Parts: sequence; structure tokens; C-alpha cells
Amino acid sequence: MERVDEDVRDIGALLADETTQQILIETTTEPMSADELSDACDVSPQTVYRRLEDLIEYDMITEELELDDDGHHYKVYTATLDRVVIALTSDGFTLTLSLRERMAARFTQFVDEVRDR
Repeated sequence: MERVDEDVRDIGALLADETTQQILIETTTEPMSADELSDACDVSPQTVYRRLEDLIEYDMITEELELDDDGHHYKVYTATLDRVVIALTSDGFTLTLSLRERMAARFTQFVDEVRDR
């Protein structure tokens, strides 16, 4: 009898993908654009966008808008995934994602807390 939650299966498949792994590794230390990720991972931009869409769905990556020197806007992506824990229980597998909080999010939370006092 197979009892695996659909999210466990989907996230497991996503994280097993080599391109997904490379995107997460590349964006762990600094934000990168989809074009930069395409070059770094040696895959098409379409492949990068598909993986980013899935990673964003599970909050493993965040996207932010950047402004270049010419005044054009583009998105950059930063990994927020810190740890994945898969546990076997009597009900099946559970999966827990630990996410890193970005400094900007922590600062915003701090300002909100100070303002609410």
C-alpha cells in the first residue's frame, strides 16, 4: 500500500531535478536574474522559468524587482530554502521545509512591531 502525500511527492520530484538543485545553489548567496541562471545552469530560459515557478509556489525562492542602470526593471531570485526534513510516520511520509527569512523581511517586521507599540 502506497501512502505518500501529493505535496511530498511533488516536492521530492522538484528537488530531485538537477536544474532545480543548481538554481537553489546559485541563488543561495546572492540574487540572480533568470538570464544569469540560464547561463549558470546551462539550460534554456524557459526551463529556468518553469523551475522558478515551481520553487516560488512552495516558497523556496523569492522574487524581487531590480532596476538596472538604464532604468529598466527585471526580476531577481533568491533561495529561501534552508532545510528539508522528510519523516516516516504511521500515516505515511511528512515533509517539512525550513525557510530562511530575508533581511528585508525581518527589517519590515521590526519596523511594523515598533510602529504598533
